[in-house]
Amino acid sequence: MAGGTAKSLEEFRELRQRMNKRIFETGHLGIKRFFTLDTQAYQEGHLSAKVKELLGLVVSMVLRCDDCISYHIIQGVIEGVTDEEFYEAFNVALVVGGSIVIPHLRRAVATLDECRELEKTSPDSLKL
Repeated sequence: MAGGTAKSLEEFRELRQRMNKRIFETGHLGIKRFFTLDTQAYQEGHLSAKVKELLGLVVSMVLRCDDCISYHIIQGVIEGVTDEEFYEAFNVALVVGGSIVIPHLRRAVATLDECRELEKTSPDSLKL
């Protein structure tokens, strides 16, 4: 996310909601099924939703997908991931992905800081 500002989180949320709506309007069954599968994968199961968000975060960092990183940080905050747990996950991503992950780590930390500020002032604004 560019800039690490509250506005960027709002822009991320707005674009995600608008484009998901647009995509679903196409009525494409395969896409709808994939979105459903993705949603179900992060629900409570033998692993908690919190752990699954951290797994998704690590994979997203290694694959260098900033939108996915932002999504998993937001969902992780909602699920109660602590800063210490986030930093453990960031470290795993660095070890697995190497130094190319560092720019994404910087943006991830900016996004986490932004989420923590919103959590203090307007926790409902984090919900996607």
